[in-house]
Amino acid sequence: MQAIVLAPNTEVLETDGFVLPGFCDGHMHIESGMLTPAEFARAVIPHGTTTMFTDPHEIANVMGLDGVKLMHDEGLQQPINIFTQMPSCAPSAPGLETTGFEISSEDVAEAMHWPGIIGLGEMMNFPGVINSDPQMLAEMKATARAGKTIGGHYASPDLGPAFHAYAAGGPADDHEGTCEQDAIARVRQGMRSMMRLGSAWYDVKTQITAITEKKLDSRNFILCTDDSHSGTLVNHGHINRVIRHAIECGCDPMIALQMATINTATHFGLEREIGSIAPGRRADLVFSSDLTLLPIDRVIACGQTVALAGQITTECPHIEWPSKARNTVRLGASKTAGDFAILAPKGSTSADVRVIGVVENQAPTKALEVNLPVLNGKVSAKGDVCQIALVERHRATGSVSNGFVSGFGYKGNMAIASTVAHDSHHMIVVGTCLENMALAANRLGDVGGGICVWKDSKELSIVELPIAGLMSDAPASLVAAKADKMVAAMAVCGCTLNNAFMQHSLLALVVIPELRISDLGLVDVTKFEMTSVIKGTQH
Repeated sequence: MQAIVLAPNTEVLETDGFVLPGFCDGHMHIESGMLTPAEFARAVIPHGTTTMFTDPHEIANVMGLDGVKLMHDEGLQQPINIFTQMPSCAPSAPGLETTGFEISSEDVAEAMHWPGIIGLGEMMNFPGVINSDPQMLAEMKATARAGKTIGGHYASPDLGPAFHAYAAGGPADDHEGTCEQDAIARVRQGMRSMMRLGSAWYDVKTQITAITEKKLDSRNFILCTDDSHSGTLVNHGHINRVIRHAIECGCDPMIALQMATINTATHFGLEREIGSIAPGRRADLVFSSDLTLLPIDRVIACGQTVALAGQITTECPHIEWPSKARNTVRLGASKTAGDFAILAPKGSTSADVRVIGVVENQAPTKALEVNLPVLNGKVSAKGDVCQIALVERHRATGSVSNGFVSGFGYKGNMAIASTVAHDSHHMIVVGTCLENMALAANRLGDVGGGICVWKDSKELSIVELPIAGLMSDAPASLVAAKADKMVAAMAVCGCTLNNAFMQHSLLALVVIPELRISDLGLVDVTKFEMTSVIKGTQH
């Protein structure tokens, strides 16, 4: 037998456990972690993540192509693989919201030549794809010409001709499925079904039966996180958390690992680079002693040990974030309680109103109708219904659009405000007290963005997010500690929902049914049109 000759300084590692390919997150937004790419990488490397496919469309809505480039540039410097999908839809639904910047088809065509751009980010404007909108077609054409992958986002429950038209339009994957039939429909149309477990989206258990019971080919399925905040990353994990969850839901461990390694790599055309342990591939490896519990003993990225026994052992370089990225919250004049008042028709004692109904652990909302009392000429929230407002924060117009939301369980005089407001990222304020809503909004204007919770005119918690009003460049552990305090403050205010902040932050995402709020008013996402808060009145 021929002896193996090792190169000088070769490190020989031995294990009694298993060596696995490094884990890949097939679809995610770094900004949802409230961290910069460097700090996000630092947080997830000990969890076995060696590759991330990221769509920075959050910062694109605030800063345009400049913001995308900053995320892309810092991502390329990290010790793990961070591939960027060029954002496709800013705004996500033209005509229904106003963003800080808009992404054009020319921007997409330019970005396709950047190193590290892996494809086009999720096509959230699914009506545009279905109806052959010229800009959507131009963006997909530029991506196809570059030989790169077009990401999908089909949030409608309609699996008929509209869905078939979307699949035919170009998107190659979709992560918006919430049930078994959604998963089956996507793979039958030639798409990859991405099953997600984020901080608030629990869509793996309801779809994994397409594999475990219906026996569809597992090579057509991918695991992803989509949105995970810093508390989840620090306390529970990243894509390793999704793999473990899939196993708990009855998935064979080898198939669960397949869906977070080679399947993801193949989908993006990188199977000759990552996703497996084979000659010629990058040495991205995870050592684990158990394939079910999946403890992460050692992480190797590009041939170097980057984490050991849960501790990072490498540096994650930062870029210098410019002042234009740190001064993005522009409210104009300070807000007052009057800015959040919803005036009733003259002479009325009650009003039938449309209410956004939050659904726990899912992204879609329900369009509810509730009769509310009128006090001193203003519609007054009661019971589980509280007020929601979207405060314009990009151009200092001073505008505020108001509505109602239910499902959080808030009680007493409280408010929570956030400049994380997918996808337009104005400022969402939810509360039971107009004065507290004004206090919370003004506080975020003073600190340059973030999340704060107020009760009885006192601040209970704040998470400062000075970069684009979305991220902090502080270590994940510090941001997570503040996020944990925020969650506790929400509970003090009566909130009982799991990861309620993620629900809060998506209330302005006007491409997910049924009812949302934008800076232009209340949006009926089943019809993709504006609607009135008070029934029978003009929008």
